[in-house]
Amino acid sequence: MLNFTIRRLMFAIPTLLVISFIIFAILDLAPGDPTASLPMTVPPEVRAQIRSTLGLDEPFIIRYFLWLKQFMITEPLNLIESSFGITIGEGDRLRLTSWATRSPVVDLIAERMPQTLWVVGMSQIIAVLIAVPIGVISAYKQYSWIDQLGTLFSMIGFSVPTFFTGLLFIVIFSVNLGWFPSIYDTNHVVEDWDSFVFQIKQMIMPTMVLALFTAAQISRYMRASMLDNLNQDYVRTARAKGLKEQTVLLVHVLRNSMIPVVTVIALNIPTIFGGAIITEQIFRVNGIGQLLITGIVGADIPLVQTLTFIFAALIVLFNLIADILYGMLDPRIRYE
Repeated sequence: MLNFTIRRLMFAIPTLLVISFIIFAILDLAPGDPTASLPMTVPPEVRAQIRSTLGLDEPFIIRYFLWLKQFMITEPLNLIESSFGITIGEGDRLRLTSWATRSPVVDLIAERMPQTLWVVGMSQIIAVLIAVPIGVISAYKQYSWIDQLGTLFSMIGFSVPTFFTGLLFIVIFSVNLGWFPSIYDTNHVVEDWDSFVFQIKQMIMPTMVLALFTAAQISRYMRASMLDNLNQDYVRTARAKGLKEQTVLLVHVLRNSMIPVVTVIALNIPTIFGGAIITEQIFRVNGIGQLLITGIVGADIPLVQTLTFIFAALIVLFNLIADILYGMLDPRIRYE
């Protein structure tokens, strides 16, 4: 299993390097100037000095490796130093800076990341908890009224976009019923039971919007995979041996059915981060989705480059996790 994991990891590293080069090249060609927002009275030599400080007077390939060094080496070292109170190598390093705020890009992302992780993480957990039972029961009771309800839920959840679901939730549960707040208060601090309840309430709507969309897709894959395995010879053999139906279904069929579903779950997590961009705008969640929109509107190229690469790295990471889970669910795969 270790060799299998190492092989997949060695393939992921060059993939990330190629992706980083493509992202940097595309966004570097986009129009943008860090001195554009400065007053007209700023002399040209001062503007040139600012561009030189940011490394914009260097050739393209030098700027790429400078960006890669800052993101891959400088920022992790700063994170280690700040977390453990130690000094590693040189004390003052050139950091990746946002053009709009003149703040380190990684600091801006680290400030917003917890909000997005809470919403995205909880939505993914809820989606799996909803989708897997629906898919299993729908397959086991094929063409029953339960299966019809599951199909209806999946079609509605997968067809309706998240921005419409979010607005619908606000109108029903916030405006009409008054159950949940329509705006996510990022500055809210949990200090007692009442503040904890408020935190749960403000997380319910953005989390459920993302969870319902994801659960609709996963439940369809779960149902199809279960139906495919229920008709296999090993299921008939297990039943002929006298095993309980619950054991056959949950131990044998469910494990084999999870192999294709793992791909959907793993690849859906980066997709949810993309969906969170819209959801965060609707519910005013001060996360990385809103930060990306701000960077795009303000032509903040370093910020957009870094966030885009993070989204791409998430896809590669969860592909790697899916490969490892394949090897755990089916031992034959790790020896191929």
